[in-house]
Amino acid sequence: MDKKIAIIGLGLIGGSLAMALRGFEDYTVVGVDRDESTLACARARGAADVVTKDAAAVLAEADVTFLCLHPQGIVDFLSEHRDGFKSGSLVTDVCGVKTAIMAASHVLPPEVDFIGCHPMAGKETSGIANADKALFTRAHFILTPRTSSRAEHVALMERMAAHMGFRDVVKTTPEQHDAIIAYTSQVMHIMAVAVCDNPDLFSCRGFEGGSFRDCTRVAALDVPLWTELFSLNAPALTAVIRRLEDNLRSYRETIERGDRRALADKLEFSAARKRRMTFEE
Repeated sequence: MDKKIAIIGLGLIGGSLAMALRGFEDYTVVGVDRDESTLACARARGAADVVTKDAAAVLAEADVTFLCLHPQGIVDFLSEHRDGFKSGSLVTDVCGVKTAIMAASHVLPPEVDFIGCHPMAGKETSGIANADKALFTRAHFILTPRTSSRAEHVALMERMAAHMGFRDVVKTTPEQHDAIIAYTSQVMHIMAVAVCDNPDLFSCRGFEGGSFRDCTRVAALDVPLWTELFSLNAPALTAVIRRLEDNLRSYRETIERGDRRALADKLEFSAARKRRMTFEE
C-alpha cells in the first residue's frame, strides 16, 4: 500500500467509512481524531489501518481526505488547513448540507480538488462505538462535484462507493441536493421531534405501535449536529415545513367536516403516490 485515505473525525459516519474503506485498492486508511478515547476505541475495533491525532501530518501525505465533522467544523477545518492538503489530492466531506460546504471549499488552492459528498445512511446512535462497516450497504451515495472537478477523481469516488457497498451514485448540484434533503430527511426529523413535543407522550407507554416507533425513531438526535444542519439549510427546510403544514391542515379540516368521501379520496391519492414511489425504488 503506497497511497493514503485520511478520515478526519471518527464518529459514527467517519468510523464506519474507515471500516468500509479498508482493503480498497492499494490505499492505507488513516483515521484522525482529537479525542484520545475515540482513538483508543478505533484502535481496539480495528477501524483503520492507522489512527492518529496529528491531522496536519496526515493531510500532507493523503491522496484522499474525507472530512467527517459537524458542518461548522468542516468549514473551520478547511479554512485552518487550506494550505496543508497534498497538491493534486482529492478532498471530500460527508455533510448533510452541500451549498454551504461547497462555498467554504473555495478557500482551497486550485491544485486541490473538492467534491461534495453525502452518504445517505445513519443511525439514531452516534460515536465510534456504534460505527459499522455495513452501514452503507444498499444506501445512496450522493456527489456534488464542482464544474472543475477532475474526471479521475469522480471515478475514484464511484469506485470507493462500490467498495463500501452503496447501491448507486447520484450526482446533482448543491442547491438541488439541499432542496431534496430538506424533504426526504430533515423534515422527517422535524416531524419526529414535533411528535415527541406532545404533552401526552409519557402517558402513551404501552400503547406504542410500530408506526409510532418508526415515526419517532430519529427524534433522539445529535442536537448540536442537527441544529447546524437545520440552520444552514433554513430556506429550503422552511419551505418544506410550510407545505407540510398546508397538507396537515387540509387533512384536519377534512376530518373536522366529517366528509368521509373527501377523506377517502385524499387517503387514496396519498396512498397511491406512496405505492408508486415504493414500486419505483
